[in-house]
Amino acid sequence: MTGVLPKTLALAGALVVLGLNAGCMKLGPDYQRPEPPAKIPAAYDQAANQSAIAIAQPDRWWEAFGDPELNRLVELAVARNLDLAKATARVQELQALFSQSRAERYPQISASGTGQRQRAKSMSLEQGGISVGAVETDSYNLAVAASYEVDLWGRLARLEQAARGDLLAAQETRRTVAQTVIASVVTSHLTIQTLERRLQVAQSSIEAYQRSMEFVEGRYRRGLTSELALRQARRALANAKAGLPSLRQDLGQAQQNLAVLVGAYPKVQPARAQPADYFKQLPAVPAGLPSELLLRRPDLRAAEHTLQALSARIGAAKAARFPTISLTAQGGYASDQLESLIRPDNALWNAALGLTAPLFDAGLRRAKQDAAQARYDQGVADWAKQVLTAFSEVEGALLTRREQLTRRELVQKALAEAVATQEAAQRRYMRGLSDYLDVLEAQYTRYNLEDQLVLTDYAILSNRVSLHRALGGGWDDISAAPAADGSNS
Repeated sequence: MTGVLPKTLALAGALVVLGLNAGCMKLGPDYQRPEPPAKIPAAYDQAANQSAIAIAQPDRWWEAFGDPELNRLVELAVARNLDLAKATARVQELQALFSQSRAERYPQISASGTGQRQRAKSMSLEQGGISVGAVETDSYNLAVAASYEVDLWGRLARLEQAARGDLLAAQETRRTVAQTVIASVVTSHLTIQTLERRLQVAQSSIEAYQRSMEFVEGRYRRGLTSELALRQARRALANAKAGLPSLRQDLGQAQQNLAVLVGAYPKVQPARAQPADYFKQLPAVPAGLPSELLLRRPDLRAAEHTLQALSARIGAAKAARFPTISLTAQGGYASDQLESLIRPDNALWNAALGLTAPLFDAGLRRAKQDAAQARYDQGVADWAKQVLTAFSEVEGALLTRREQLTRRELVQKALAEAVATQEAAQRRYMRGLSDYLDVLEAQYTRYNLEDQLVLTDYAILSNRVSLHRALGGGWDDISAAPAADGSNS
């Protein structure tokens, strides 16, 4: 194929080479990670007796609980959770926007063709008067046009960097959402199990109070005890039963919340029986080096990618204050006969170089650059706060773990003493050495401590979830949209 159209396409290619060679300057700052808001210590303050050796977090950390049902729920949530689906769609959107910003750095080439037939009234002088008639004309046009903005100051390159930063931030945000969903599923599952155990404790206390009331009723009928003792026994039984509806309500709501997390209809199931030896002492999670937290946590990585995007937009705003150079070219054919359209004598072409320079805008472009700089400064402050919050979450989780383990030992000792106290109170009452109120108080203390032990165990296990999340543990196997460079970040 020879003629104007190939020449126009060749000219468009020349525009690309010229633009890429010319657009080598990038105005504005090149991104550098800000200094942490506080000095990072060599080891976590609450990580007693731990060496500062970097130990990677296991991806599937929830499997340490040894619960197949929990593993199934996590897999289900990853596949069906709606928050995660939304985050995935957001990544796909920003992938498209990144491709859009990259495409704007290349020439825009378009082809057009028109065919037109026009009928118009005509008048002519003839012998004997004026003749009125109609004239039909045909016109055909075929053209290829190319336009290109020479990125002399790096405005488009900075916008592409900003779009890439937004994409990478969205990918890390998706991982953060995945971590949040997984942690919520594990915590909800532990909450359900805890409520089922508390219901078992409550039911055991009701059975004990029922037996005590029947025993006191028998003694009352035989005249061996007072009406006050009978009333106290009945009151204790009624009070124990009054706690069941709240526990059942909390259990139902926890089950409904878990169902929503895994994308299922929120249904309520009957409480399941929980084994007495449910608590397993999980090994300590090595905290590693505090400095690693900046690289391990996806929310901190997302915040830094956002900073990169904000920094690039400063350069784009600065470049907008300089002249813009545009190159355009167009070539084609025009004829009134379709069969003779593509002929050398019907060729048309033009090429142009345009220069647009701001002369006066009342400080508009400067204000836009200042606004971009201010947004970056805000982003630095947000990043610094997130870093400090992340360290606080790790230190808090480590502190909670140590104190709750200590509390569990103390509650266990108190519970053993409460059981012994209850037995002693019953023996003294049978001998007539004390009132029945002493027995009821001992029973209440025992079952209250059993309930506290269950809650303490829940605090320890749920803190395990918080610690993994604070240290950046997650599920890196979750598929994500490809990164801007074609690989997963």
